[in-house]
Amino acid sequence: MGDRDEPGTIGRRVQQLRVERGLTQKQLAEPVYTPAYISTLEAGRVRPSDDALRHLADRLGVEFDELATGRPARLVTELRLRLTEAQRTLAAGTAEEAVRQYKALLAEAETHGLAEEEAAALLGLGECALESGELADGRLYFERAEARLADAPLTARVPALRGRAVAHYLAGELRYAVYLLESTLDELNRGGLHDPDALLLLYASVIGPYMDMGAHARAAQAAEFALALAPQSGDPALVARMHRSVARTLLAEGRLAEADASLAKAAELYRGLQLRTELANCHWMRGYVYAQNGELERAEQEMREALHMLSTSRAALYSSQLTVELADVLHRRGRSREAAELLRDVLGGLSPERGAVHAAAAHRLLGIIAEDARRVEEAEEHYVRALSLLERAGAAGDLADLCRLLGDLLRRAGRIEAALDAYRTGLGHRTAPGTTTLGPAPAQPAV
Repeated sequence: MGDRDEPGTIGRRVQQLRVERGLTQKQLAEPVYTPAYISTLEAGRVRPSDDALRHLADRLGVEFDELATGRPARLVTELRLRLTEAQRTLAAGTAEEAVRQYKALLAEAETHGLAEEEAAALLGLGECALESGELADGRLYFERAEARLADAPLTARVPALRGRAVAHYLAGELRYAVYLLESTLDELNRGGLHDPDALLLLYASVIGPYMDMGAHARAAQAAEFALALAPQSGDPALVARMHRSVARTLLAEGRLAEADASLAKAAELYRGLQLRTELANCHWMRGYVYAQNGELERAEQEMREALHMLSTSRAALYSSQLTVELADVLHRRGRSREAAELLRDVLGGLSPERGAVHAAAAHRLLGIIAEDARRVEEAEEHYVRALSLLERAGAAGDLADLCRLLGDLLRRAGRIEAALDAYRTGLGHRTAPGTTTLGPAPAQPAV
């Protein structure tokens, strides 16, 4: 009833269809209603009941929903089929074509006032923007999707909220990203809204920001909740994303075999779904595992495979982030000049607003390479730039490590007071490991 047009609009529609079909008011009314009722209805002076609309729709040869709302029959079903096709296009790595499809869908959904389909198209455009590194555009699309679903339950708004959080995370705004994810988790769990897909999406998404902030205990807890929720989820892509995120936590805990197994499960799921970008991220994370285990040749192979797949799908920001990790592997293999060239090329695509944590990692590695070559001033300059980026992002664990590197460099140069200042700054970031903007962790799910 709430989705139906106003009586005047319905009346004009009935009159137009009746005239087009050459029917009189009496012919349309018989045998249940009177011509006078049809006249009153067409004038917009009465709100027809569902029974009346069904009778009229049958006599006029149209669907009930089309008569009540003006939308062509099967429109919603067809739009949803096209939305699925746009999702497959994006998953196959053709972001530009997906954008074209989503924009056409958005225009059509707006024309017919279909809030749910409009929000889905906006979410798709947001995901396209994240993949191409257009973080500000992505955030706006997610905000519009959230606004379009303002009257919907929180569980329906979770994908838009998660999208906003990821956009802030990729822009280096770790604390705000964690705030969005934690507050949504808290509201869901305290409100008894135990939707497995919504909770799994949020827990899988919060692991990355936790890790970059040095909040390893919370990352581990989020991973445990995600693993417990996974069997309840009906979305294989979501389960695959969860396995990839959980692998980061297992890796940080030194559980390399488990991390590799988790990534293998994700890769199998993504391969079946033909999600090229996500599959590339699985190769990326497997490269992490091998690098941590000292298997640098295998790490390089996995990362180069991931980089090729991401470049093919034009996922620019992810490609830049992965290049920083590949450069670290090359440096550890004794190919520092090649690593430095990669880092200098990629820094143009990173900034404080777009990939701050990885931009800091690039400067940190360039500093180490310069220090190895005894270019002390150049090393200090890169360390200071990295420090500024990490302070903005709030990446506590990386900040402490960087302060140690800077302090050691200054100490060896004989600048003892400056070195002590750097060490004190690093210790300050180690004083409260695992803290976030909200203090206490969010309420736990019933799993």
